[in-house]
Amino acid sequence: MRTIQTAAAALAAGETTARALVETCLERIAAPGGQGALTFVRVHAEPARAMATAIDALRRAGRAPSPFAGIPISLKDLFDIEGEPTPAGSRVLADAAPASCHAPVVARLLAAGMIPVGRTNMAEFAYSGLGPNPHFGTPLSPWDRAGRRVPGGSSSGAAVSVADGMAIGAIGTDTGGSCRIPAAFCGVTGAKPTARRIPREGALPLSTTLDSIGPLANSVACCAILDAVMAGETPAAPVGLPVALPLAGLRLGLPETVACEALDADVARAFERALHRLEAAGARIVRRRFTAFDLIGEVTAKGGFSAAESFAWHRDLLARAGAGYDPRVRVRIERGGEQSAADYLGLIAARARMIARMDAETADLDAVVMPTVPIVPPRLDELAEDEAYYRINMQSLRNTSIVNLLDRCAVSLPCQAPDEPPVGFMVIGETMGDARLFRLAAAIEAALRT
Repeated sequence: MRTIQTAAAALAAGETTARALVETCLERIAAPGGQGALTFVRVHAEPARAMATAIDALRRAGRAPSPFAGIPISLKDLFDIEGEPTPAGSRVLADAAPASCHAPVVARLLAAGMIPVGRTNMAEFAYSGLGPNPHFGTPLSPWDRAGRRVPGGSSSGAAVSVADGMAIGAIGTDTGGSCRIPAAFCGVTGAKPTARRIPREGALPLSTTLDSIGPLANSVACCAILDAVMAGETPAAPVGLPVALPLAGLRLGLPETVACEALDADVARAFERALHRLEAAGARIVRRRFTAFDLIGEVTAKGGFSAAESFAWHRDLLARAGAGYDPRVRVRIERGGEQSAADYLGLIAARARMIARMDAETADLDAVVMPTVPIVPPRLDELAEDEAYYRINMQSLRNTSIVNLLDRCAVSLPCQAPDEPPVGFMVIGETMGDARLFRLAAAIEAALRT
């Protein structure tokens, strides 16, 4: 039952029940020696059991609200859930007023009958590509647990919940890579939609310009299903599987600068092997220098959109409770206070130029591909010093953040061989080209699994 498709098919055939799926997830969350206590900041055990029992009764009566009713999912700790505070991985909001209603994405998932089993841990206020949380602890990547490898951030618990079978799907957010980096570091699939497709109300913001809400799961089809439900669309029948595009003849752009530079040896090996498999399947790899990338420094100057927009949101809270923040998060937020109105308007203009230039440079391509993250998951002890933390954090965000700046959609697929460190293969589509991207990613996924 690792995928939504297999679980939905088993539910439809009467081979399992929603209650059985939920109990399996809850057992894994509570398993001694497991990652559950670090992965979840709140477990919704009894509400999940009650909802599962109700879904099973509805299915027996032929009234299940969707084919995916009864699928256990996890929710990142920055989504509003009616009656609960929304701490966003922080202690300073632990006693905040409870949300008066569900975030729209939560309401849509519930309406489809998907069952939240709990709120997942995250980097405080979503401001890290690595995932450590000094307040609630840090769940570990499933790779080399003895070495205590980071899970990626900021949707750290979301990725671990899927990798360890504590949920069949997870909902995270992605401002600069926060769905795709944890997916890459934990060996699962993660998607970042075109931001405007999925409503962001009821999600505590990091950057109102760059934030997007995306799924993490064990396949492209799983992510496509969750994406469609959150976007208010109908997943493809009967089990939501995107119809894969034929790879033969497709033109995949490969950046010659920035994105493929300074790769870890493990990342370079897995990525090159993936490219060779795609070429063997008939895809054409088009190596190109994208001049749009030359504007990255200008768009990220003085902390970019995230620093400016998070500072605007946090300014009053910092004045009241700044001592309670993770110092590494606080310093990045406070950097936004250094920007002037002119600086911010310059960012907007530079981003528009970057988008226009990239649109022109990819007009003849079906997608752009690159490693999701240029490094393998670092050990927690490698991040002990601030200088190392900030340097490695920027490395982890380097490739994924480009997609947010370009207002595009992307999927990260695992491309490592068994017994190798986790490596993500990122496929980038056009703005509002999400449906076609899922079809292309499904084809690439199939090719990489052969």
